[in-house]
Amino acid sequence: MKDLRAQVATVPLPAAGHGALGDYLSLTKPRLNLLVVATSAAGYYLGSPGTPSIASMGQAVAGTAFVAAGAAVLNQLAERDTDAKMRRTRTRALPDGRVRPADARIFGFVLSAGGLALLASHTYLAAVLALATLLIYLAVYTPLKRRTPLSTLVGAVPGALPPLIGWTASHGTISAGGIALFAIVFLWQMPHFMAIAWMYRDDYGQAGFPMLPVIDPSGRRAGRQAVVYAAALLAASVAPAFTGVSGGGYLATAIALGAALLALAIRFAATRSDHSARQLFFGSIIYLPVLWIVMIANRL
Repeated sequence: MKDLRAQVATVPLPAAGHGALGDYLSLTKPRLNLLVVATSAAGYYLGSPGTPSIASMGQAVAGTAFVAAGAAVLNQLAERDTDAKMRRTRTRALPDGRVRPADARIFGFVLSAGGLALLASHTYLAAVLALATLLIYLAVYTPLKRRTPLSTLVGAVPGALPPLIGWTASHGTISAGGIALFAIVFLWQMPHFMAIAWMYRDDYGQAGFPMLPVIDPSGRRAGRQAVVYAAALLAASVAPAFTGVSGGGYLATAIALGAALLALAIRFAATRSDHSARQLFFGSIIYLPVLWIVMIANRL
C-alpha cells in the first residue's frame, strides 16, 4: 500500500486551466467503473470457499478498478480525435481541451500500474488477467474500432474479465465457476452494445467507426446479432447452477430474465426502431444487476 500511495502521489495535480479534479475523475468513466467494481466484488465473493476477508476483497476490487480506470483514461487519450467528432463525446475533458494529453497519459499509466501492483501483491494470476485486460483493450480493441465491426467482440473480452479476476483472486485458480461468470458478462455485452450502436449510429458514422448499424443501415445484422447473443446468454446463464456457484432459485430467475431479454432482442430485430433499441438497452441494464444479486443471494 505504501508503494501505491507513492505512485499516486506522482500524479500531476491539475493546475489552473489544465483540468479540474472533476475532469480527471470523468476520464476514469466512473459510472462504467461501477460495473467493474460490482462484478469483480461478486466474482471474489462467489469464488471464495468461505466467508471472504473484507480487506482482501477490497484490495482485489480496488486493484481491478484502478486498472479499469487507467484503461479508460488511456483509451480516451487514443480516441480524443474521434471523440471530438461525436455529439455525445465531444464535451469530454480531452477533446474539449480541459485536460492536456500529456497529463492524461501520466494519470492513466499511474492508475494502471497502481492497480496491477495491488493485484500482484494479492494474487499473481489475478494481476496477469488484469494485465491481459489492459493490453487487449488498448492494443487490440481500440485500434480495431476504426477498422472492423468485429472490434465489438474483441472489446467484450476485457469487459468480461473483471468477474474472472475477482474469482481468481479469491479462488486462487481459473475454474469452471469463474469461466461461467466471464461467459455471462461477455455475452451480455453484445445485445447491450447492439442497442447502443443503433441508437448512436449517426454519431459512430460521423466519427468513422464501422459499427454494424453504420455499415448495414437496415439494422438487420445488428438485430440478428442481438438475438443470437441473447439466446446464447440465456443458455450460458444457467451454468452457475450446475457448477456449484449458485442454486435452484437462481436457475429459475436466470431462465426468466434470459427469456425476457431475448424477447426484447427479438423485438429489436423485428422493428429496428429507436424505441425497441432503448427498450433492449434498459432491459439489459436491469438484467445484469438482478442476475448477480440473485446469484449471490442463492449461493450454495
